[in-house]
Amino acid sequence: MKGDPEERALALGEYVIETGATVRSAAQKFGISKSTVHKDLTQRLKRSNRALYRDVRKVLERNKEERHLRGGMATRHKYHPEMV
Repeated sequence: MKGDPEERALALGEYVIETGATVRSAAQKFGISKSTVHKDLTQRLKRSNRALYRDVRKVLERNKEERHLRGGMATRHKYHPEMV
């Protein structure tokens, strides 16, 4: 999804809130880089829609707190696929 960065930021914000998506999965879904997703969600969204920005920050913080758990599960699945 190319086009207007402000519209893209709003679409990304809504998607992240609806799905609880990570930056990486949102980037893959929208076909843009992780850096662009992060910039859209933290800078552009903050300027254009403060309420949506606050909700997105909550999801991003939760994802950050759970990051080590997802990494551990990925490693477990890599070496012991039968356990998952």
